[in-house]
Amino acid sequence: YFIYPNNGQLIGLENRADNPDIRPLRNVSKGSHLREDAANCFYPIYIKDRKIVGFGDVCQDDFHPNNRNIERNDGIIEVYPIGTNGEERKWVFARQSVNTIFDELEPVLDKKTKIWDIIRKKTKFNYKTVWTSSKYSANSYGSRILNEIMGSMTFSYPKSIHTVKDCINASLNNSNRGIILDYFAGSGTTAHAVISLNRQDDGKRKYILVEQGEYFDTVLKPRIQKIVYSADWKEGKPTTPQTGISHAFKVIKLESYEDTLNNLELKRSDNQQNLLNDLPESAQKDYLLRYMLDIESRGSLLSVDSFKKPFDFKLKVSVDSAGASEERAVDLVETFNYLIGLRVKSIHAQYEKGRVVVEGTLPNGEKALILWRDCETVDYEELNRFCESRDINPRDTEFDVVYINGDHNIPNVLQSTEAEGGITKTLKLRQIEPEFLSRMFGEAV
Repeated sequence: YFIYPNNGQLIGLENRADNPDIRPLRNVSKGSHLREDAANCFYPIYIKDRKIVGFGDVCQDDFHPNNRNIERNDGIIEVYPIGTNGEERKWVFARQSVNTIFDELEPVLDKKTKIWDIIRKKTKFNYKTVWTSSKYSANSYGSRILNEIMGSMTFSYPKSIHTVKDCINASLNNSNRGIILDYFAGSGTTAHAVISLNRQDDGKRKYILVEQGEYFDTVLKPRIQKIVYSADWKEGKPTTPQTGISHAFKVIKLESYEDTLNNLELKRSDNQQNLLNDLPESAQKDYLLRYMLDIESRGSLLSVDSFKKPFDFKLKVSVDSAGASEERAVDLVETFNYLIGLRVKSIHAQYEKGRVVVEGTLPNGEKALILWRDCETVDYEELNRFCESRDINPRDTEFDVVYINGDHNIPNVLQSTEAEGGITKTLKLRQIEPEFLSRMFGEAV
């Protein structure tokens, strides 16, 4: 480890291997690294008052410094690229080009030997083809970190947080904005990495995680919540709660194949069932695939009647591997937003009044308003009063498209008088039901 100077003052310890933006200027690679390999990379770097003040000339072949540091009478310390075992190595940059990175260089003092060395600090470095650093160890920076966060080992072989961070930076070309998708989220290392990177540079990166494992509720979700609360943990307890940030993430559970089967209700008479039983097994399977699932079960998952009380819609959802299920509410409002590709601007929910109002922009750029209502609570008159209060009419509205569920009598065409120009204005007023069912099941209603 090294002590890094800041404005002439020595500050805390930092592990260089953990910081991808700090590298030694002295060549420490396993390949060609000696003075004899590149003579113009062997020269002194001058330090005075804990700051780099210049560079010396390339040393002649017959000059061999006895130490890595040579202190002169004028207070300047000459630093040479000599290895810890005394061998003459080289700087990464040649003398004729080192001036171009002057602002990136800093002197560092080894705490044990009291010998100065030179590091290079840069906003971002290019990534190597092969990553062999110890920071990519899944054991040290994957399992150990997760164990500290959760308090005990709860997941096998989580990825190193540094591996994911560098993958994100490389794929985003070091930008602090972008969307990262992890289709096999596992323990949530990707979300952890995104949150950590945003902490470092006040970034706007976003993440989408997909996971179906049972450890979602026991590992992945709690890990995100904990890392938001504190950047560092020890034995399951936060050590830096002052680093807590404001963060929001949405959990969406998709209907599974088993859930679909649990909710199918077949419309079949006794005579039809008897006829089906008399058919050969191959014909029964063909009937199942080509007719039953398409015709007999139509409307059992979602029908037009379901939209009369959209906030009460429920499905039977599997709750364990044995096949047990229970009814759970389904968010038709949120589902519809995704189906039409709405970029949501606002959602104003007043369930006690039987309505939810969503504003946003469609993929084609049109401004849309979606009015959801409990048709028993918000009848024709109540709906008309609400629309008038929002100026939802062909004469004057800020929206290009308005979606409404249930029957209504709101006009979508208005003919002005001759004095007004005789212009016919049309409001794009659409029913939610046919749009929803068409996009959900690919069928016209």
